[in-house]
Amino acid sequence: MGGGGGTPGLGWFGILRLGLVQTALGAIVVLTTSAINRVMVVELALPATLPGVLVAVHYAVQMLRPRMGYGSDIGGRRTPWIIGGMAVLAAGGVLAACATALMEHAEAAGLALSLLAFLLIGLGVGAAGTSLLVLLAAVVAERRRPAAASLVWIMMIAGFVLTTAITGRLLDPYSGVRLITVSAGVSCVALALALVAVWGIERRHALPAAARAAVAEEGPRTPFRQALAEVWAERDARRFTVFVFLSMLAYSAQDLILEPFAGQVFGMTLGETTRLASLQHGGVLAGMIVIALVGSFASGTRLGSMRAWTVGGCLAAAVAVLMLTVAGRVGEGYPLRLSYFLLGLANGVFAAAAIASMMQMVSRGRERREGIRMGLWGAAQAIAFGTGSLAGAVALDAARAVFSHPVAAYSAVFVGDALLFIAAAWLALGIGASPKARASGHAAFPPARSAVGG
Repeated sequence: MGGGGGTPGLGWFGILRLGLVQTALGAIVVLTTSAINRVMVVELALPATLPGVLVAVHYAVQMLRPRMGYGSDIGGRRTPWIIGGMAVLAAGGVLAACATALMEHAEAAGLALSLLAFLLIGLGVGAAGTSLLVLLAAVVAERRRPAAASLVWIMMIAGFVLTTAITGRLLDPYSGVRLITVSAGVSCVALALALVAVWGIERRHALPAAARAAVAEEGPRTPFRQALAEVWAERDARRFTVFVFLSMLAYSAQDLILEPFAGQVFGMTLGETTRLASLQHGGVLAGMIVIALVGSFASGTRLGSMRAWTVGGCLAAAVAVLMLTVAGRVGEGYPLRLSYFLLGLANGVFAAAAIASMMQMVSRGRERREGIRMGLWGAAQAIAFGTGSLAGAVALDAARAVFSHPVAAYSAVFVGDALLFIAAAWLALGIGASPKARASGHAAFPPARSAVGG
């Protein structure tokens, strides 16, 4: 039951509590990417590029994640960064609604305020999300980390679903005042939920006070740039950073391609392609549940190896994407629904396994660099998500310019996406291995040294 140092790890109820932070985070973020996005484009008739640029800003500012992680490293505590990040995120969510309402009367002022709002949203997500994962790695026993990683991700998706379902009813009929009121209500509830979720957990389960004092005293002696360079010099941390970027780039590049593919090549209606996308997202959720179950019941065995599931998930995603090139040529007789579900399943497996691997590896290497390490990986993920959708759309337009037939154009993009997944699998295969093991192809993620009990 312990986390490697003999100290009992956090129980399932405590893990669920921390997962509520992700639920709260997702609740605020989804309003900005769904409701506020829609209001800008539909009710205010603004260019669709505008919310796209604002979301890109929210991702770009998360390049500061390593610096935020460094801040929590030198202080020795993660809770203040989680609470502070959620407060900044909540403020950004309310300001985004205010800015959108302001655009009806003063477009320039509204645009300026929305830019500030999305900067705050990015900062809040980066601070809270990075420190939450480091805290989870510190207080959760090693055998429970894969399940914990899947659980908190699923709880974030639950935040998306609950918020959109509830606020969808509250926002009708639309008005600027109603949008601000609903956004403020969601932000206040989310912040209160996060406070309840983290209250007292770090004090009872993470490093004792004496160790925190030592960290706080010793940490600032190393400047941030030097500390970041030390982490980047670690082969596994560097390789895992590139793996996260490539795999999440391939994952997000599908977003703007899959529905148009079904519509153009198979002649499906908007409702049919939306249901197809829902089926794919259901596959993602199923894949994450698989990792949660495997991590719980097969920990310490070959079946429970997160490295194997990460590599296997990436390769399965590559095969699933390549099968879509076959689908375009077969036409109506192809089982497209099954293909989309299997693609989602592979994506969910590799994503959940990769997050579990982050938690297992975050304390490998130089001590008191966990925040920087997790921040580096979080920044790679944010940059990949920020550029992935745009890269997929640009690649499709370029392929259309080269190939006259839509099937050939989509096939070219799918092949490129599959190559990204294969490259990511190759990187994951060699993480944590000795040179001899890498040469023989038997690399494995090493067992993590738990931060619980040292």
